[in-house]
Amino acid sequence: MKNLLASATASALVLVASTAYAGGPVIVEDEMEVVAEKPASSIGVLPLLLIPVVLCVVLCGGDDDEERRIPEPPPKDQ
Repeated sequence: MKNLLASATASALVLVASTAYAGGPVIVEDEMEVVAEKPASSIGVLPLLLIPVVLCVVLCGGDDDEERRIPEPPPKDQ
């Protein structure tokens, strides 16, 4: 019984010890990411989309005037 317990303990110790040193030291290097800058003259897409909308609002206008209806004459009695 002691033989079995000793061999189980030894094999568990070997497994634990081998996994503890498996990876080695971890070295983290800081790398600066180079990002190309956009030219200052690029205006983007949003103003190009807003210009036609604003022009449509200005040119189409908002007709808030009420339509005048001509009253129908009363029906004639026969």
